[in-house]
Amino acid sequence: MPKITPFLWFDDQAEEAVEFYLSVFPNSTIHQVARHGEDGPGPAGSVMTIHFELDGNDFLALNGGPAHYGFDESISFVIDCATQEEVDRYWEALLAGGGSEIACGWLKDRYGLRWQVVPSELPSLLGDPDPERASRAMQAMLSMKKLDIRVMREAADAVASGR
Repeated sequence: MPKITPFLWFDDQAEEAVEFYLSVFPNSTIHQVARHGEDGPGPAGSVMTIHFELDGNDFLALNGGPAHYGFDESISFVIDCATQEEVDRYWEALLAGGGSEIACGWLKDRYGLRWQVVPSELPSLLGDPDPERASRAMQAMLSMKKLDIRVMREAADAVASGR
């Protein structure tokens, strides 16, 4: 089966962005850096591409120049977090230096990439066999930017416990 690797086109900040992502995700590394030669198309010695790994996931980054159209909402990376502490850590780290909160666990980092920082428990809450319980969890989520699994659980359980 062929391997699929996300390819990220940056204007000229690929190296800076990769260093940032390596600081956010544990067990991450740069595998290879290709630099422009004397014949370009970029300045000699500047980064052309970087093959890197974020906690076991391969990526490629390119300094593609000003033809870069930017990243948009149609593509995002999901971070499956086992605990609320992980949600909090990734949320704050990815917002650092100019990121912005969006809604429902989504954020945009300083380079324009969209991330979904999601507690592992979220799919089971939203897909609960009791449609009313799932609906209460969904309504709680829709009111949030950073997801808080405790608040969503409490909302799902609210009627059942008489609150």
